[in-house]
Amino acid sequence: MEPAIEAVNLLDLNLAQLEAFVESLGEKRFRARQLMRWIHLYGQDDFAAMSDLARSLREKLAGRAVIAPPRLLDTQASEDGTRKWVLEVGAGNAIETVFIPEGDRGTLCVSSQVGCALACTFCSTGHQGFNRNLTTAEIIGQLWWANRALGRDPKGERIISNVVMMGMGEPLANFECVDAALDIMLDDFGYGLSRRRVTLSTSGIVPALDRLRDRHPVALAVSLHAPNDALRDVIVPINRKYPLAELLAACRRYLEAAPRDFVTFEYVMLDGVNDSTAQAHELLELVAGTPCKFNLIPFNPFPGSQYRRSRPDAIARFRDVLMQAGYVVTVRRTRGDDIDAACGQLAGQVQDRSRRAERLQREGLQ
Repeated sequence: MEPAIEAVNLLDLNLAQLEAFVESLGEKRFRARQLMRWIHLYGQDDFAAMSDLARSLREKLAGRAVIAPPRLLDTQASEDGTRKWVLEVGAGNAIETVFIPEGDRGTLCVSSQVGCALACTFCSTGHQGFNRNLTTAEIIGQLWWANRALGRDPKGERIISNVVMMGMGEPLANFECVDAALDIMLDDFGYGLSRRRVTLSTSGIVPALDRLRDRHPVALAVSLHAPNDALRDVIVPINRKYPLAELLAACRRYLEAAPRDFVTFEYVMLDGVNDSTAQAHELLELVAGTPCKFNLIPFNPFPGSQYRRSRPDAIARFRDVLMQAGYVVTVRRTRGDDIDAACGQLAGQVQDRSRRAERLQREGLQ
């Protein structure tokens, strides 16, 4: 008895891989473009419904392939229009994906890992520990699900106009799968997003940042959160491996290929920790020579957190120092906090292989 052939999840494949797959079935390469449109443009997961494919090809696909996004466990809607989907990714794990409507755009916040290994101290995901990287299908499946759920506006345009890799996990720690997912997002036969409309947020894995510049230089946001190495070593521990001087140099290299001529530096505002006007001036010295904008993020509390949100007057003073130096500064409006969908609150369900949550509880830090 011959062993069963394992079905290929087509959400894992970019166009080049899909072309190779259909050729392996004895079909012409152009069929991959048709198939990609059905999967990503129309959100179709039933081969029988793909009407412009030959019946013989549909039958081959039914026997050799699947379109399998993560299973939907729950969906929640905030009073401000934010929506959150909880998706099962096996072995008792779940991830979270968030849609944020704002004016003439809709932004989807996509996760890249089950938990996060970087252990940033202000982040709920970091406190949950780490289980594994997501596959390409699990990353792109979040966009696939959200597009199906949200549909299109009255003009026939997709509701999701922007994607930010700012959900659970550090995208550059899962480079290969994130890179493949970006390929599908940017492909005209996939989601057709421009590089300006896709933003990747990183805590600063310098070698991977250089690789991203060469492969898919989308818009860049960097989780800075401190004006010096001593403080950032505590708040963002990856800084001990890639300190600020190396990170800022990598940002400048990245801008040579980026679709925007600036980096967005994200800076979570922690009361009494990183929010003084003296630290704002120190931050200005740090970024001198790096074209940038600042996004100040009021801290969003979560159970077991050791921090408090900076007071509004402290945030305003910090902002004013930066603005008076000529920088564009935004203060992120908190969205979806009534459904734990705000920045830093995504937790999902993580079977923690790193045992970080257990260790924090033992040390009385959670």
